[in-house]
Parts: sequence; C-alpha cells; structure tokens
Amino acid sequence: MSGGGPLDGLLVADFSRVLAAPYLTMLLGDLGAEIVKVERPGTGDDTRSWGPPHHRGEATYGLSVNRNKKSVVLDLRDADGLASARELAARADVLVENFRPGTMARLGLDEPSLRPDNPGLVYCSISGFGSGPGAALPGYDLLVQAAGGLMSMTGPGPGQPTKVGVALVDVLCGLHAGMGVLSALRHRDRTGRGQLVEVDLLSTLLSSMTNQSGAYTMAGRVPGILGNRHPSIAPYEVFPTADLPVVLAVGTDRQFRALAESIGSPALADDARFATNGARVAHVDALAEVLGTALRERPAREWCSRLAELGVPCGPVNDLDEAFRLAEHLELHPRVDVGGRSLVANPIRLQDTPVSYRLPPPALGEHTSEIAAWLADKEQRT
Repeated sequence: MSGGGPLDGLLVADFSRVLAAPYLTMLLGDLGAEIVKVERPGTGDDTRSWGPPHHRGEATYGLSVNRNKKSVVLDLRDADGLASARELAARADVLVENFRPGTMARLGLDEPSLRPDNPGLVYCSISGFGSGPGAALPGYDLLVQAAGGLMSMTGPGPGQPTKVGVALVDVLCGLHAGMGVLSALRHRDRTGRGQLVEVDLLSTLLSSMTNQSGAYTMAGRVPGILGNRHPSIAPYEVFPTADLPVVLAVGTDRQFRALAESIGSPALADDARFATNGARVAHVDALAEVLGTALRERPAREWCSRLAELGVPCGPVNDLDEAFRLAEHLELHPRVDVGGRSLVANPIRLQDTPVSYRLPPPALGEHTSEIAAWLADKEQRT
C-alpha cells in the first residue's frame, strides 16, 4: 500500500481505539505511512458500535477516523495472536497504543520489552492522565474537559458549565502525539535510535488552553464562564441582528473605529469607555448594549457583507451544513470520496508530497489473511 507521500515506506503498528490515537494514525496514513490496525475479535474498535448515525450499516464515528488502514484481528489473550502482534511490532517503524497504562506491559508489548528486537522503533503511548498516580483514571474526553478546567470556562453563563460540542481534547491530543512521533522519527533519521513518546489528555488540554492557562500560571487568574465573550478582547462575542445572530471578533482599535463608523456612531471610537481594547473589556456590558441595539437594525447577511468590506471580522453562526457549503464556496474542497464514502478531507496541503486517500475505512478483519501471511514470512522482516 505505497502512499507516495512524505511518510511513504513507514510501517505503523496501530494498537489504538476510539479517537485520539486512531485520529493520529489516520493522519500518518494520509501522509503515506502504511497502517496496520490491530483489533480484537468479534467487536473490534469500540467506535464500530458507536451509532447512530450509520452509513451502509456502519457507525460513522468509527469510519471518520480509520481510512488508509488495514484491519487485522488478533486475540492478544491467545499465544498465537500475541506472537503475531510481537512480530508486527518487530517490523514496525512506529507503534501507537492507547490502552490503559500497564496493559501493554502485561502483554509484553510495552516499549522496554520491544526495544531489544527493534532498536529503531518509535513507540507512542497515549493516556488520559499519564502513567503515574492517574494511570487508573479512565481517559474519556468529557471527563478530561471537566477535570482539566475547560468546562469551567465554557457555557452560556456562570453556574452552567458546558462541554465543547466535539471530543476536542482527543483531537488535540492526537495532533500533539503526531508532532511527537514525527520529531522522534527525525531523531531516528540522525541516530538510528527510536524512543518512547508519551502524550496524555490532561497535559494536552492544559497546554492547549494557551492564554487562559498562561493567565493562571503567570498572574494567578482563574477564569470563569464568559459565555461567548473573550477575557482579553472586546467586542468578541455573538450579537443579534434583524434576523440571525452574527459574531464580531474585533481585535484592534482600527477595526473598532471602522465598526463604529459602519453602524453610524463614529464617536464611539473616541468615547473614553471604548477608545482602547482595555477600556472596551472593562466596559463590555455597556459596549454590548450599544452594539446590540445598532446591529438589530439590519439583517445578518447585510452586516457581514458591509463589515467584511471594511476589514472588520464578522461572520454568521453556521450549522455544519452551512460550514461545509462555505468551505466548498471558498474552494477548500472539504470532502473526499474514498471507496464510495464521503469523508472529511485532510486539511494539510503539501506542495510536492500531497496527502493521499488509498483505502476506505476497513471492515473488521478485512486484511487479516493478508497480514498473517506477511508476518509468517520471516524473510519479509525489515
């Protein structure tokens, strides 16, 4: 399954399930690596049963993160299955796993056990709360959003903590793990030695909250729920119009002056309460009242068009159908057909070594016979 991309020739042993790690391995596959996904007999990856919705009888959740992979069923509780798993790991360039900490060690598939037979292996382990005192905690995205502080600042108002609408922490963790894997591969290119890459959901979330986390570590500030507002920028929230809501994200004084002129109130830009970003943040309620009154006079489409011409960041609150239509209108090509399935395109654009879509998400065990024959041929070991 030659990918022809920047990772062409790399073999990834994929012992992952659910979202964070499968998302990582799918991205590696899009970039040209060959991914062999190891699944348990009977049920496979948990997300194969996470529906509705379904497409052709299969859960779209699992389909969304498992293209460009070959599925092999191995029973890791069986001696033969475990021997095949170890042979796969011995041939792999990268191994990715997100079992509960300690599981791979019990199977003899942990990094120290595999290292003597495969010195160049890049071993990526993804967990919820690390391999220390938090090893026993279940690494569910919702739990991490709550325990990691994200829900404490997300929601319509104080006392109404709300999760983000997708498993955002899982996705961010997969992306961070990808950077770790690629960095370890670069090190291996120079030295010939692989290494252990560890990424956990909680640390990923704390890092990804960037300015909010930095405000805490440097200034001791613990943010509360601001709804759609920003703690450091104003106006930066959702406003009603004559028909539909719009978002304003005004990051500079120049943009605010243009906004003030567009609503017919140029004096707002010279008002001491609103003349600077800091002043606007301090008087955000008064500012929101003034802007809300003015914006209700015209429909959303008219405001978006007018403000865009003036360089003021403004946009509609789209649903997912409208968001895909927007991306298509902008010629971003957000969909890709892979084996008759309409999947979300990889957003990475590489000039000389583009991503590729070679295999649709596999049926459970679709490639077991092929992989078993390859593993049985000892001369094929790299």
